[in-house]
Amino acid sequence: MNWFFLTLGYSGLSPKAPGTVGTLVSLPFGIAILIYFGASTLFLATLLISVIAIKVINNYEESSGIHDNQQIVIDELAGMWFALSVAPAIQVGFDQVLTLENGFLIQALLSFALFRYFDITKPSIIGKIDREAKGGIGVMGDDIIAGFAAGISSALLWQGYLKLITLF
Repeated sequence: MNWFFLTLGYSGLSPKAPGTVGTLVSLPFGIAILIYFGASTLFLATLLISVIAIKVINNYEESSGIHDNQQIVIDELAGMWFALSVAPAIQVGFDQVLTLENGFLIQALLSFALFRYFDITKPSIIGKIDREAKGGIGVMGDDIIAGFAAGISSALLWQGYLKLITLF
């Protein structure tokens, strides 16, 4: 059961880009929670999953001796869901998801792209956490910060776009 959890339903076993596959698996579930239950529920669910994941990762690393196995992608879920809980973080009905004017889908996809960018390049504190933190905190911490950075960046870009189109 722990391996199923850590690999996000075995999506982390993908031979190519397991982190991206794990993030793609996380995206529709995060969007569904956001639509049906709201941003605060998504945020709290992500916190709970993150705390559990840190403990399970610590146990895995203690028994296997492997730090940050690339097949562990529960951290991608946490990062993606944190990004979604920040942006778009608006309550829309299922029938409004594809309406471009509300920005929901655009911000969700932008959050995905920015999260992957921050997770792969690991700029600033994201890289420092990845290099220096040990155990579950190290595995989860960089993705959590990357998720917040992606969500904030996505929201800022969307708000900038809205300001720009009102000028013209």
